[in-house]
Amino acid sequence: MARTPTQGQGDFGRDRGGSEEPEFLDKLVHINRVAKVVKGGRRFSFAALVVVGDGRGRVGFGNGKAREVPEAIRKATEAAKRSMIRVPLREGRTLHHDVSGRFGAGRVVVRAAPPGTGIICGGPMRAVFETMGVQDVVAKSIGSANPYNMIKATFEALGDCMSPRSVAAKRGLKVGEIVSRRGSAPAASRD
Repeated sequence: MARTPTQGQGDFGRDRGGSEEPEFLDKLVHINRVAKVVKGGRRFSFAALVVVGDGRGRVGFGNGKAREVPEAIRKATEAAKRSMIRVPLREGRTLHHDVSGRFGAGRVVVRAAPPGTGIICGGPMRAVFETMGVQDVVAKSIGSANPYNMIKATFEALGDCMSPRSVAAKRGLKVGEIVSRRGSAPAASRD
């Protein structure tokens, strides 16, 4: 029987045009191997910590556990896509203001930086900023070096970020009044 071009191709062409989900960047931050001792020996399972972002201010993290590494990474990636948050960026390259966050024994301080600075921070935090699309930021981890606590503290800090537009709307001011105070705040505190 002669095959026509449409037979045998299955769902190959259906997925490409109709996908509304934006393209995500994902980074594997940490893999933990856990051994359970049973009668016949040891059973290994794996836990993966993954950060996912769209490169334009949306970022999320998730962890997954499974008997195989690829399955744990897949579960973690799906969990990260479900828990994404949007962070307002200044000029699409840095944060609007300095923030700090805490989770457990992990503390982080995140500071906005001028153009050309790059991403200056530790490993797990670097994955968050790279997938989020931040180009200039300085961050410091104080306390725990546990990647789970560092990521959660970073997300707590990023959750406190606000754009001048949202601050102006809350206070009933104009955006220009909020932004003009940015440069004059240190001078006012010195007087």
